[in-house]
Amino acid sequence: MFICCLFFRGYKRFFRRTTLETSDFLKDDCLAMSCTVGVVRTRIEGPKLYSVPVPPSDIGENFKYLLDSELGCDIVFQVGEETFKAHKLILATRSPVFRAQFFGLVGNPNTDKVELEDIESCIFKAMLHFIYTDKLVDLQETTGSTSTCTSAIMLQHLLVASERFCLERLKQLCEAKLCEEVSADTVATTLSLAEQHHCPQLKVVCLKFAATNLGVVMHSEGFKHLEQSCPSLLSELLETVASVDENSKLMPNKKRIGSSIFGLDLAADGGVVESLNPNGRRLRRRL
Repeated sequence: MFICCLFFRGYKRFFRRTTLETSDFLKDDCLAMSCTVGVVRTRIEGPKLYSVPVPPSDIGENFKYLLDSELGCDIVFQVGEETFKAHKLILATRSPVFRAQFFGLVGNPNTDKVELEDIESCIFKAMLHFIYTDKLVDLQETTGSTSTCTSAIMLQHLLVASERFCLERLKQLCEAKLCEEVSADTVATTLSLAEQHHCPQLKVVCLKFAATNLGVVMHSEGFKHLEQSCPSLLSELLETVASVDENSKLMPNKKRIGSSIFGLDLAADGGVVESLNPNGRRLRRRL
């Protein structure tokens, strides 16, 4: 049935039903219709006739200039013997902690100086760099050393600071970098931090690394700290060791070197131990 409505936006000339039923167009109660569809183009598709170069965003560099030049700074931080000038609005935009401190219900917007404790000046400087640029500072340049251990220690402190000031992206950047820089000297302290500051991926990486290098890790200074600060992690470490040992047993004999942990038979006193390789030869290892 064809019905013509007053608000119908389309063709206005329609067949009445009575006219259609008596016409020659309807045969055996069937109607064949031929339609022509027109498409209106709103734009011409084709190759671009222009090439406008768009430079990358430099907003981070612009904000870093404000920090370095101290232009318009309205707050001074006293960190140890050093002072740092910054902008309350930028800090409040990036950190909920600073927002509450300067503009919250219990904050004081007229504060012009803040003394910070339990944070080193180099760590606070690196955190300010991230707040203004959204990038992790060059650790090698900041520490002035090529030592991976030094940069790892700085990342550990920066991770703690990121959680203190609720900088979630900085925390994740630190976690990712620490996963890359796990070493026998730092894995125990990093594992402790991962547990205390809820970094699950970093925790898994540290547990696996410690389990496969247990003899060396147990003699590190960080392991003593781990025993005191997070004794519950020791049971998880033993579970990981057992898992690694089980996986090593499933490896083909030609890839195994008769040991419990990737080629190491661990002795209780950490001394020299002997094991047999698949060829029956005795191997001596010092832990």
